Amino acid sequence: MRKLFLTLCSLLLTILVVSAQVNQSRLQKLDAMLNQAIEEQQVPGLVAMVVKDGEVVYHEAKGFSDVNSRTEMSKNSIFRIASQTKAITSTAVMILWEEGHFRLDDPISKYIPEFENPTILQEFDDSDSSFTSVESESEITIRHLLTHTSGLGYGVIDGDIRMKKIYQKAGVVDLFTTQDVTIKESVMRLAELPLHHEPEEKFTYSEGLDVLGYFIEVISGKPFDEFLEERIFDPLGMDDTRFYLNESQGERLVTVHNFLEESWKPYPVTFYDPDYPKTGAKAFFSGGAGLSSTTADYAKFLQMYLNGGELNGVRILSPTTIETIMSNQVGDLLGDGGKEYGLAFGLVDQKGVAIGGIGGLGTFDWGGYFNTQYFADPNENLIGLIFKQTSGAGNGDQTGWKFRQMVFTLVE
Repeated sequence: MRKLFLTLCSLLLTILVVSAQVNQSRLQKLDAMLNQAIEEQQVPGLVAMVVKDGEVVYHEAKGFSDVNSRTEMSKNSIFRIASQTKAITSTAVMILWEEGHFRLDDPISKYIPEFENPTILQEFDDSDSSFTSVESESEITIRHLLTHTSGLGYGVIDGDIRMKKIYQKAGVVDLFTTQDVTIKESVMRLAELPLHHEPEEKFTYSEGLDVLGYFIEVISGKPFDEFLEERIFDPLGMDDTRFYLNESQGERLVTVHNFLEESWKPYPVTFYDPDYPKTGAKAFFSGGAGLSSTTADYAKFLQMYLNGGELNGVRILSPTTIETIMSNQVGDLLGDGGKEYGLAFGLVDQKGVAIGGIGGLGTFDWGGYFNTQYFADPNENLIGLIFKQTSGAGNGDQTGWKFRQMVFTLVE
């Protein structure tokens, strides 16, 4: 009982010692919601963080990082952030753009010639995954790759089964791998394949950011991982954000879990190896899905954006570049669901504000394949992150939308 009492007192102290800029009673309700989700086994564990005006007002770890060993989640647990990698890659592209190396509407073939004269998928033979294609009317540009309007697909997670089979047959690496493959090798294979559609015709979630990871190597003359460390991670103090982890970091990597037979179990090897990024060749730097990180590290990255491109006296991007990144780049290609898309993030539009619960106008966000989410509202200078590590159908997890909706009620 004494241990339980001390734990409750510690939790209460954590909740109450916050800035007056947030509603403390509502913060307690948010905390209770997350506790309930753990008790109901909606998720095996999580780390949640809220930052207001550059100040951490909530940061809690709950549940287990590994259920089998009963290892408790910690605030500095490391998660595979998958598609949250995309915004970081986009930022690296814009760093080089600011230096005058290229224009956004340059064709990518100007820098990676293998993408010259792209083709569009026409016919597909299911028996052997062979295909025919017709020449595209347009070239793929750097802007197309940033905005998922290039016509490229995403292989194993593609909505078109034909593209899944074509990418698999060609040996394209769709997310990440423990095999001895480089991004150049995968991108070269991708360049030979047909597109879904004409560039700029539709928004099709794609491997465009993987292409841009290799593009960064071409422009900078450095390995992609080194460029990110030198120009983003080290300057911002993002010491736990890497493609591959050292031994001590590996001990903090959260297990990918799947809910099976009424309990959470480690996810088996499927089209990806859950031991990534601890094992294997450690040679593939996926610009679209390869990084691992912590909530604290990713909050620094988001705060840099809220600050107009600067954090703690270190400037990564100019305010005018941030304005371009946060502008709608895809017109109405996302439909009228309350979201637009810029050069690095999804953006809440006026309809999204009216829908409610997802932030004010211009709130930017995205998430990752293994159940990590983030959002940042520039008007309220407010950041929310909730990181979990699950795959498969899950167990009725509602923490994502509830956390986001409740975070915005904290603002006084």
